[in-house]
Amino acid sequence: MSDFAWLGGVAACCTTGSFALQVIHILKNRDTKAISLSMYLVFVFGVLCWLLYGLTSGDMPLMIANGITLLLAATVLTMKVMNERAK
Repeated sequence: MSDFAWLGGVAACCTTGSFALQVIHILKNRDTKAISLSMYLVFVFGVLCWLLYGLTSGDMPLMIANGITLLLAATVLTMKVMNERAK
C-alpha cells in the first residue's frame, strides 16, 4: 500500500458523503426538481462500472466506496423518477 492510501480514503469519504447529504436533503424537502435525471442515470451507470472494476480487481476500498455511492445515488435517482411520475 502506498504512503498516500489515506488520500484515497479521504476522497472516498468526501464523494460518498456528498451523496448521503443529497439523500438527506431530498428526504427532508421532498424536492427533486433541480436534479438532472439524465446526469443521475449516467452517474449511476458509471458508479456501477467502478464497483464492477473494484470487484474484479479485488480493491476493497473501491468496492466499499462505490457500493455505498451506488446505493445512495440510486436512491436519489429513484426519488427523482417517483417525484416526476407523481406530477
